[in-house]
Amino acid sequence: MDYKKAGVDIDAGTLAVKKIKKMVKSDTSLFGGCYTLDSGKVLVSATDGVGTKLKLAFMLNKHDTVGIDLVAMNVDDIVCQGARPLFFLDYIGCNKVFPDVIEKIVKGIVKGCRQAGCALIGGEIAELGDLYKKGEYDLAGFAVGEVDRKKIIDGKKIKPGDLILGLKSSGLHSNGYSLARKVLPKKYAKGLLIPTRIYAKSILKLLDKVAVNGIAHITGGGIFENTERILKKGLKLKIDKSCWKPQNIFKLIQDHGKVSESEMYRTFNMGIGMTIVVPKSQAKRAIRVLKNCGEIVYVIGEVVRK
Repeated sequence: MDYKKAGVDIDAGTLAVKKIKKMVKSDTSLFGGCYTLDSGKVLVSATDGVGTKLKLAFMLNKHDTVGIDLVAMNVDDIVCQGARPLFFLDYIGCNKVFPDVIEKIVKGIVKGCRQAGCALIGGEIAELGDLYKKGEYDLAGFAVGEVDRKKIIDGKKIKPGDLILGLKSSGLHSNGYSLARKVLPKKYAKGLLIPTRIYAKSILKLLDKVAVNGIAHITGGGIFENTERILKKGLKLKIDKSCWKPQNIFKLIQDHGKVSESEMYRTFNMGIGMTIVVPKSQAKRAIRVLKNCGEIVYVIGEVVRK
């Protein structure tokens, strides 16, 4: 089994981005979209959803945590540029409006916004009976943050010898669920609903105290693809997989689906939710700051020349 057989074609997604890139003013190597104001401040924005993780929420009739996932997938993107999340908006499209379910979804969104330190300022609920199956809904989120233009983290300062720190994930987060759901028995469903970890506050505290050259949010595409996005030409990653142990859920997926190791690392975060590139001289201090924020940190590799 692989992600494509489960219904998700990563290569097609990459090709789609290449085709639309020339039509929009954006740098697709960055995790958030940047818009510079006359004041010199830069607004950094992101939009994302929760994906087929929602299928588990429907099955278990548990709707109070997917809102956290929704916030996480957005704020953890914009903080990669060093932006402080300011506000968040949501969109809920559903087959039928059940007020109790909507309340639980928004309760999770509010909790996620508090974890990220941003405000929920609005949203939309659309009842679309012809579009969604009975009892189902979809979520989309939109986050906006702010950073000084001179303080944007874009990976341009990354150099050979920089160390790569990995922040432990809470599990699958919100990626790879089409494959996970395909291969795992239903008895694992509850464990798969663990919310995505929100790193925004920890990252911002780190940026106040340590020189950081690059940050990558590990989502679809895994550790290698997402971290390589922020590297300049002529540089590559040297990651040692023995430096951390992925949670047991990843081994269960691999064993039940007979999924290759390369496919696992291409589809899932494999226990690392964020990678942070720092000068070697700053690594010890960075680890100390992150641990004080409650993060579990690993030194997982370094940047080298190709």
